Amino acid sequence: MDDATLQFYRQNAEAYAQREITSRHARLAKFLALLPQGAAILELGCGAGGDSAEMIARGYDVTPTDGSPEMAEVASRRLGRPVKTLLFHNVDGVEAYDGIWANACLLHVPRDQLADVLARIRRALKSGGAFYASYKSGDGDGRDTLNRYYNYPTEDWLRATYAQAGEWIDLSIETGQVRGFDDAMAEMLFVFARKTP
Repeated sequence: MDDATLQFYRQNAEAYAQREITSRHARLAKFLALLPQGAAILELGCGAGGDSAEMIARGYDVTPTDGSPEMAEVASRRLGRPVKTLLFHNVDGVEAYDGIWANACLLHVPRDQLADVLARIRRALKSGGAFYASYKSGDGDGRDTLNRYYNYPTEDWLRATYAQAGEWIDLSIETGQVRGFDDAMAEMLFVFARKTP
């Protein structure tokens, strides 16, 4: 992950934790509908732990992780359980999870590294496992006003990058808008996919 972006989250963990974005609840419900009750879920970039808390409350076996130790500590306090610090390129599970939830985090992966990260995620999923990630759309990487790196993909580029990572079924991309931590509205791509059985 880009060091300046990681430092932003390390230095702003408490402030970032104060944000609650309710618009993603419909997408979380759609993701959970793809899974059996009690499914094992890896959350990447859990932030303050809001989504993990929701999944745990619904009876899922959740492993929350974040790339920032400070953010992981905030989430640990909220969830009342340890939250592991995990960078995306260190995902090393093999067919370990029924689902992987990566809301608003893989958008920080450098473009030339995203296919490898997606391949690691695919390997960590069980056969037929569900995967969700969201990205700020654009046409080439760059930084926002807070100096955070974004890969800013197009839909076509994302589809090609997912294909580089391996075979997926039921890959769909929805669009929408989200207000970011910088208080700016961003055009988003919300990707749902399943690992080939």
